[in-house]
Amino acid sequence: MTLQAPPNRFNSDGKLRHVGVEIEFAGLPPRDTAQVVRELFGGELNVVSPHRLLVENSRWGVFGIELDTQYAHPDQALLDESSDQDSEWKRHQHQRRVEFHQKTRELIGDMVSGLVPTELVCPPIPWSELENLDTIFQALRDQGAKGTDASLLYGFGLHLNLEVECLDVEYLLTMLRAYLLMAHWLRDEIQVDITREVLPHANPFPKDYALKVLDSRYQPDLDTFIDDYLHYNATRNRELDLLPLFAYLRPDHTHELLHTKLIKPRPTFHYRLPNAQLSQPGWGAVTEWNRWVEVEKLAADKTVLHARCAEYIAEHNRPIFSRLKDKLMQWAKRH
Repeated sequence: MTLQAPPNRFNSDGKLRHVGVEIEFAGLPPRDTAQVVRELFGGELNVVSPHRLLVENSRWGVFGIELDTQYAHPDQALLDESSDQDSEWKRHQHQRRVEFHQKTRELIGDMVSGLVPTELVCPPIPWSELENLDTIFQALRDQGAKGTDASLLYGFGLHLNLEVECLDVEYLLTMLRAYLLMAHWLRDEIQVDITREVLPHANPFPKDYALKVLDSRYQPDLDTFIDDYLHYNATRNRELDLLPLFAYLRPDHTHELLHTKLIKPRPTFHYRLPNAQLSQPGWGAVTEWNRWVEVEKLAADKTVLHARCAEYIAEHNRPIFSRLKDKLMQWAKRH
């Protein structure tokens, strides 16, 4: 699949925009995954703990590989506890506690390997190099990695962290509007796995929020834009998650959700919708990037965007019986 260029290739500093890729899969443990990464992209292995590894100094930076459950990894708060002021006996007890904790977490990881996914977090790379990164997906397939459609229990996803072009609220609002209008098309194209539809990790935006944002009269400043989002979407589990971006833009914001450990502040759109389709030869980050580019194309065409916003508002303001009648007629024509 040919990599598509976005309408705006550069960020506000004139540099190529970057994309971070995250993927979940089964069938290949973290250590074996790390070896695949090293063979493809170079780097040195750093074993943080038995089920959490880093590949550092690769061609693009640091790859993170781990079992995707906190219970397989030592609690950093416990490891960081200081007992300098305690007696020798208490320091010894603390060390014994740490060793027991580490061994227990390692054992839990050993037991759940194969039941919880391995997560591979790639460093941000220039969007123009996504085809090179895609070699990792075939390599994972060759080593036995299993994606979303390998089992009804595998609600695995691929996430893209897409660097924003700029931080202006007008741009961010335009991109969100384009996404809301394209969301149904994206779900149809991706054919989101039924397990992932049932699980809460990539839920659609509420209809009342979409109607608010797509209304041409909605022209918020940045703080209002952020507060409205948090009011309607007080969750990480949105198909397009803006919390990392807002945590980056407003590090002192009082909303507790922006300060949880799972939110990593960064100037990106955290796009959570795609499946991890490792069973499909040729599938990879380029496939999902190209679908995302269609959102950016719509955002770049202001005339079409405004017209489609107006159509959306008009359609959803029609009486419900009128809308139901049209849907029944469409269904009847298809059958």
